[in-house]
Amino acid sequence: MTAYRLSTGGVVDRAKSVGFRFDGVAYKGFEGDTLASALMANDQLLLGRSFKYHRPRGVVTAGVSEPNALVTIGEGGRMEPNVRATVAELYEGLSAVSQNRWPSLKFDIGSVNSLLSPFLSAGFYYKTFMWPKSFWEKIYEPFIRKAAGLGKLSIGERDPDNYEKSWAFCDLLVIGAGPTGLMAALAAGRAGLKVLIADESARLGGSLLASRTSIGGEGAADYAQTVITELASMPNVTVLPRATVFGWFDDMVFGAVERVQKHVAQPHADRAVERVWRIAAKRAVLASGAEERPLVFGGNDLPGVMTASAMRTYANRYGVAAGRKVAVFANGASGYETARDLAARGVEIAAIIDSRVGASDVAPQGARVVAGAQVVDTSGKLRIKSATIERSGYMETIACDALAMSGGWSPIIHLMCHRGQRPVWSEEKAAFLAPSLAEPFFAAGGASGLEGLGACLADGWKAGAEAASSLGLSAPAYVRPDIEGEAGEGFTPLWYVAGSKSKAFVDFQNDVHVADLGLALREGYGHVEHAKRYTTNGMATDQGKLSGVNAAAILAGMQGVTPAQTGTTTFRPFYTPVTFGALAGAARFEHAQPIRVSPLHGWAKKNGAKMVEAGLWYRSSWFPRDGETSWRQSCDREVITVREKAGVCDVSTLGKIEVMGPDAAEFLNRIYSNAMLKLPVGKARYGIMLREDGMVYDDGTVSRFGENHFFITTTTAYAGEVLTHMEFFHQTVWPELDVRFVTVTDQWAQMSVVGPKSREILQELIVDDLSDAAFPFMTARAVKMVDGPEARLYRISFSGELAYELGVPAGYGEAVADAVMAVGANHGICAYGVEALNVMRIEKGHVTHAELDGRVTADDVGLGKLVSAQKPDFVGKRLLDRYGMKAADRHQLVGLVPVDPKVEFKSGAHILKVGATPSTVADQGWVSSVCYSPALGHMIGLAFVKSGRERMGEKVVVWDKLRGQETEAVISSTVFFDPENKKLHA
Repeated sequence: MTAYRLSTGGVVDRAKSVGFRFDGVAYKGFEGDTLASALMANDQLLLGRSFKYHRPRGVVTAGVSEPNALVTIGEGGRMEPNVRATVAELYEGLSAVSQNRWPSLKFDIGSVNSLLSPFLSAGFYYKTFMWPKSFWEKIYEPFIRKAAGLGKLSIGERDPDNYEKSWAFCDLLVIGAGPTGLMAALAAGRAGLKVLIADESARLGGSLLASRTSIGGEGAADYAQTVITELASMPNVTVLPRATVFGWFDDMVFGAVERVQKHVAQPHADRAVERVWRIAAKRAVLASGAEERPLVFGGNDLPGVMTASAMRTYANRYGVAAGRKVAVFANGASGYETARDLAARGVEIAAIIDSRVGASDVAPQGARVVAGAQVVDTSGKLRIKSATIERSGYMETIACDALAMSGGWSPIIHLMCHRGQRPVWSEEKAAFLAPSLAEPFFAAGGASGLEGLGACLADGWKAGAEAASSLGLSAPAYVRPDIEGEAGEGFTPLWYVAGSKSKAFVDFQNDVHVADLGLALREGYGHVEHAKRYTTNGMATDQGKLSGVNAAAILAGMQGVTPAQTGTTTFRPFYTPVTFGALAGAARFEHAQPIRVSPLHGWAKKNGAKMVEAGLWYRSSWFPRDGETSWRQSCDREVITVREKAGVCDVSTLGKIEVMGPDAAEFLNRIYSNAMLKLPVGKARYGIMLREDGMVYDDGTVSRFGENHFFITTTTAYAGEVLTHMEFFHQTVWPELDVRFVTVTDQWAQMSVVGPKSREILQELIVDDLSDAAFPFMTARAVKMVDGPEARLYRISFSGELAYELGVPAGYGEAVADAVMAVGANHGICAYGVEALNVMRIEKGHVTHAELDGRVTADDVGLGKLVSAQKPDFVGKRLLDRYGMKAADRHQLVGLVPVDPKVEFKSGAHILKVGATPSTVADQGWVSSVCYSPALGHMIGLAFVKSGRERMGEKVVVWDKLRGQETEAVISSTVFFDPENKKLHA
């Protein structure tokens, strides 16, 4: 046994034993342990395998930057991959498994990749899998997809837990509850600010929990608890443990995720497992501390090799020794502090290998210090056995079962760079520091580059006091506590050991070593962003937290420049991974997005409608009756009934916009491509809107109820977009026009009453004369209902039948629809849904967004006459004259009729000439809409075909590769039913 539980020490509760399993083996730990500390206490150093070479890997850190110890925790729907064992709280019944190995962690077949490493250098995937071409889909791509990733998602069971989102508002947000953060929150809290302090750990205190320093006469951990107790007692302070602030956004809004029940085996069903916070802060202090950098030397990836601060944390916070005989490789004071702490707990120090000469740091009594030396290699298979050092050309092997490495410190400043700012290189600190910001967001303590406990405490207090002062309050003066045993400061940069005998890893998870960076530079990828993508350095789950600065400095050295010139890769949210469940919150399953139901939803359900999601709306799709076993049977019956008698359809979901003002007519005349200026009062007109590039944007109707009062409808899908379109042009292009408009989609219930009997039915309900002479086609005006509300009636048709759209205030919708059905019962009326509506519109050649897909002009869809040649201007007019918009071979909308009436074809299929070999060059167009026409007794379709209107009667092939179908069809007119429109004008 090498790693073991110390007999004393740590802030774990040794009275509370916790049972857990790792890779099926049962272990014991203590309450307060992480999974990593508990496994180390059980001498389980091997926790994972690297991504590319499948090399054995163990713990490197004690925090969220951990690249190696990634495990899958939980089972079934609660299974979560890529959890960092270093921050996963231990709880009774926890079950974890290792990742990226087969058949087992100890015996991994994938480790053969290490032998193939000469062929798997950086960028190999850009140069291989190129030949033979036929291998790509059948061999290469499946292999790459299978190898990609680390953990596996649970796709067999859905997540049973709850998630939620919340807002929080505060005067001061303190990010991090280490010594700096605690002091900042305490100063601001005592000043009376509303403070929120968030920390990713379950227990606040940060580095104080892993320190043997005495503060004010008490241990560092006890001092932290004293401050936390005071903060918790303040009504103006909110303490948020287990909460990671993952992003900084506009207007001083921060995102944070709180792990509410991630530390229990069976979460309470009535509480969220995770909660995403959006925190709006007037001021913010970044007290996230600094990350210790690993050293880059040969064999630095063996299990048992970890950062000095991590080894110190496991010993002091968790009471776990990483080994019995520990070597320390350092370039600064941190290594000596770790050696002293380990020696004080009875751990043998094999040697302190210091890359510097003449350092003044104090080693523990009796420990050997090898100055001016470097580790060039390690030995061991599944854990370190020894380290080979080099000093002045002399090699020496030192036996050890653990190796602590300390390469200096990098302030954790990612959040301050999330909005585009770049970190600033400091030669003095040999680190990237936070940029100066215009916003009231400040770094303090270790995050600002400070070292030393006393300096961080004082700087934290100063940050909290300054935040209070900027908001008109004052904090008490800072009283510096007595500090005993404060560690030393400083380090001398050592970016990598040039004489390394084996691979010196920069990015542990992705197996990126120094030679890979050199290769990237030689092949022209020396820019830090290019090198990241070429080598995958910093693309792991830790996003370069450990490797980023080392890689930038190594690239700088290779190019003879400074890290200031190479810079870092871009810092973006999220600081640490956030689960999709947390981001979704309560928006899951049927609550994944807002649900809109029309005013006639109750009427539709009452009449047995089968509902379909149409955007955010639930719409009635068809109305089955007894004996009907498929939607097609219901749809066909509905179409026939409407064509022969009458039907009612809910069209309330159409976008509806009231437009008013002295310039309303002029405004609409510019928005639509066809003339609207002289539309008579009491009349409706079909119109189309174009984008600025001349393509059709949307279609709908414009009705004029008064000289300065218009009512327009849009398609259901584009209701919001059209309103935005109108707002844009009114505010930015024609602000001088005196016009106002507002959406009233939800204010009106609208129903289409259609069929030969529709006039008779409505006349029994409406006082006004509805005869053809009194209420001709395209009339739109207010009408009075018998014993009913004021209503609006439009004689417009999407079906080709005699039809009306009746609009009533939303609250009356269901009652009016019931009345229509009651009166219509004697006339054989039926309710019909969007399936029948779609069939009838295809029979008449009407378009929807299946045709108006953003790629078509008005002429393409046969609506060229609706583009006015007389109007001086309208949206899209200028770019209509481009050559490509009028090319002779543009795809034009045509009808399709199968040669064999018994054959079906589908939308999405392509059009080919008879006898043509399928290819991009031979492609003649595509099918946009199809249906079975009960009126005609066979399938019909609408399609876009090159020069389609010139090819009437031509036989073509409808080619459907996806379904393996080829169907011969004849190009026809888009109007299949009642081309003379006799029924429309009945």
